[in-house]
Amino acid sequence: MTIGNSTERGIAWADFVRLAESGRNTPRLLRWLMDELVTASRLESAAIYRSVKNGYRRSVAAGPTTFPEIHEDLDLSGVGHYPVPGGKLLFRPVDAEAAIDHRVLLALICALDAAELTGRLKRESFAVNLGRVELQSLYDVGLAIAGTLDLETLGDEVLLRAISLLDARVGAFYLLEDGSYRLHRTFGGKARSLVADDDPELAALLRGEREGAPLLPGTQYAFGVPIEADGRKLGLLAVADKESRTGIGPFEARDVQTLRLFANQAAIAIENARLHRQALEQERLERELDLAADIQRRLLPTELPEVAGFEFCGWSRPARHVGGDFYDLALAEDGSVQLALADVAGKGMPAALLVSTLHSALRLLLDARAFDAKLVERLNRHVAESSASNKFITMTAARLEPASGGLSYVNAGHNPPLLVRAAGDVEELPSGGMPLGIFGGAKFRAERVELAEGDLLCIFSDGITECENAEGEEFGAERLAELLRELSIEPLTEVMAAIDAAVTEFAAGAAQGDDQTVVLLRRSP
Repeated sequence: MTIGNSTERGIAWADFVRLAESGRNTPRLLRWLMDELVTASRLESAAIYRSVKNGYRRSVAAGPTTFPEIHEDLDLSGVGHYPVPGGKLLFRPVDAEAAIDHRVLLALICALDAAELTGRLKRESFAVNLGRVELQSLYDVGLAIAGTLDLETLGDEVLLRAISLLDARVGAFYLLEDGSYRLHRTFGGKARSLVADDDPELAALLRGEREGAPLLPGTQYAFGVPIEADGRKLGLLAVADKESRTGIGPFEARDVQTLRLFANQAAIAIENARLHRQALEQERLERELDLAADIQRRLLPTELPEVAGFEFCGWSRPARHVGGDFYDLALAEDGSVQLALADVAGKGMPAALLVSTLHSALRLLLDARAFDAKLVERLNRHVAESSASNKFITMTAARLEPASGGLSYVNAGHNPPLLVRAAGDVEELPSGGMPLGIFGGAKFRAERVELAEGDLLCIFSDGITECENAEGEEFGAERLAELLRELSIEPLTEVMAAIDAAVTEFAAGAAQGDDQTVVLLRRSP
């Protein structure tokens, strides 16, 4: 046969134009044109193939001979062929007079191009609309989980929303704790509980691979994405087995991107929930600290003893909410005055608890027996038995006899109190034993000193003398002694205020490093 223009014949071009303009009958138009091509070209059968991945696909065919839908190599043996854009026309002629009608073939190729372009536009439009739907779903999901501040409830929300977004059958939600991913929630199947950050199965899951025993056993297709915020790993979100009308199948690249975007929203929600939990915990701790500070303040004297010929004053400022310093001034039934100032090693709540123990034990012992070295030894045994091995207490305890001015005292490893005589001389009251709580069988020695008229006694904790300035220099006992010497005749409240002001000025804004406590006693001139 020859390839060329067919003889003129009447073609119902009006029908062609009407079908083409309608735009709604593309398959009918293609069949009509193919039938016209077969008739006008004197062909028994014909088919047009277009190149696709891994071979050729039949676009349109006509005639009784069947042409396969897919042709891998487009075998041309036994059939006629004619090149067309992007493929070939295969045909079986009726006889040797057959000739391809180029007018119909051109119209057919144009219709095919238009049909393929329309199909591509529809697919792309569908993808755009689907993307909009997914973005809107992500936005709605983000709003839903962002308002969940309870971490347990949030785990359920995150997992269920992820499964819904991707039509997954199985899912798992992990939180990173102590370097391992702890299983927080599962849906639709089982999952391994703890996964190390360097687990090869985890790496395979993040790559979407199936290596070894899967983290989601019993599934066919699975992948996971990390949940991260500011480069910090917070957890892991894993899904498996995408469901469709035809059954279980693999996930697409778009699904991976969708889950990554959702994981970003989940990370923000998790951070918010954790910050909320931390804020609640911090609030609870602050309430407890405020309560503890109030209880500790109640351990300090609310009223000072009123004894003819003597003045008393006490002051304490903890470095934190609660502290490890303690002082007591109490009038005994026999008319004597019991004094004590103690400093627990350390600061904060542990020190405050030991202060409470000391206060109760000291009050009970003083009510039961007279003040002497034996009383302090019993107190030491109690502290040693009821406190940790690394905790100890320095203390100066004393008993004042107002009638004689005699002061009996025991210094258990404490800073030597300063006694400023009326003439201006300063004496130290040295230690008579080790700190309380170090050795339960320790012995102590009581000392006695006579207070003359105008003498001023200052008992203080090391937070005063060891207060440091910006250069690391300590306030020191010499500065305190000089201050006491200069103000020895002033009212004790003014002396106490001056000590506070001098220490604060010396620190020059540096943070208070230790609890500060002072007890003043003066025999009136």
